[in-house]
Amino acid sequence: MAVYKPRLFWLMGSFVLVGLIIVASFIVWMRYQPEPPIEISLRSTPNYTGAIYLSGAVANPGLYPFTTTDTIESLIQAAGGFSAGANLSNVKLSFVPEGNSGPQKIDLNAAEPWLLEALPGIGTTLAQRIVQYREQNGPFHSTTDILKINGMGTTTYQHIEGLITIGD
Repeated sequence: MAVYKPRLFWLMGSFVLVGLIIVASFIVWMRYQPEPPIEISLRSTPNYTGAIYLSGAVANPGLYPFTTTDTIESLIQAAGGFSAGANLSNVKLSFVPEGNSGPQKIDLNAAEPWLLEALPGIGTTLAQRIVQYREQNGPFHSTTDILKINGMGTTTYQHIEGLITIGD
C-alpha cells in the first residue's frame, strides 16, 4: 500500500490545483466589467449646390451646375468629355457657390486669364501679364502688388479693387 500513497498525494494535489484555478477564474469573471460599446456617429453631408467651372483639357470649358449627387466624371461628360490629345493633369475645377450676398471676388493668385479679362479695364494682354507675373514672381502678397505690372494704372486698380482678392 505504500506504493499508492505518492500517487494519491499527486492526485489530490492536482484536484486542489484545478479547484483553485476554477475558483480564481470565477472570481476574475465576476469582477470583469466590459467596456461600454463605442458609438460612431457620422455627420450628415451638407447638400451643396452651385456651379463648377471646368477648364483646361475639356472639350467645352464653362460653367456647369451641380448637386451633391454629381460626380467628377458626370461633370466632365457634361463638358463634352476630354479634348483630343488632352493632358488629364490640365483639367481644372473651380467651385462657384450659389447665393453669395455680393459679387464674388477674383483671386489674383489662382485666376485663369479668361476670368481676369472679366474685370473692368483688363484685356487679354493685361490678363496674360498678370498670370506671367504670378508665375515668375510667386503669389501676390497684397492686391496692390498688381500695380507692379506694366500697363496697370491706379485708375484701373481703383475700378477693380473691390472685385479682387489674394485668397484666404
